[in-house]
Amino acid sequence: MSSPETSWNTRLAVHYTDDRGVDHEISPIQSFTPTFATTAEPLHSIERTHVGVVTQPYALTFSMTVNAIGPATAQLTALALNATEFSISMQEKSGDDWSFSTIVLSRCVITSASPTAATISGAPQATFSGFSMHVDATDTGGTKTSGPLQASL
Repeated sequence: MSSPETSWNTRLAVHYTDDRGVDHEISPIQSFTPTFATTAEPLHSIERTHVGVVTQPYALTFSMTVNAIGPATAQLTALALNATEFSISMQEKSGDDWSFSTIVLSRCVITSASPTAATISGAPQATFSGFSMHVDATDTGGTKTSGPLQASL
C-alpha cells in the first residue's frame, strides 16, 4: 500500500486579466476559493427510484480575500464598481505538487466586496465574491477540461 504524498512545496499565484487584456498579479492574497457546482438530482418514479437524472445549470463562483496593501484591492474594487468583466487564473508560481497547471475563470463579475474594519494591528482586508461564465482547468499532463459548454453567438 502506498502512502499519499505529504510534502507541499508549491506556491500558487492568482492573476486577473482586465478588459484590455492586461495581466495583474493579485498580491498579497490571503485566500482564493473557486467553486464549481454541477448540481444534479435523481429522477424517481412511482414504480422505482433513480430512473434518471435532472441536471441543473452550472454555478461557477469565487471568493477571494486580499490584504488592502498594494494596488490589487483598489483595482478589484474598481472592477466591482464599474461591473467590468475580467478573467481570473490560478497557476503554480513555483513547485510542481499541484494537480493542475492552470484554472482559468473567464467572464467574471464581482457581485460583492466586503472590506474589513481598520484596526490598530494588521492590515485591513477585503473579500470579493462573484461569479464566472466559463472555466477552463488544465491538469499537469496538459489535458484541458472546460465548462459549461459555450454556444457561439
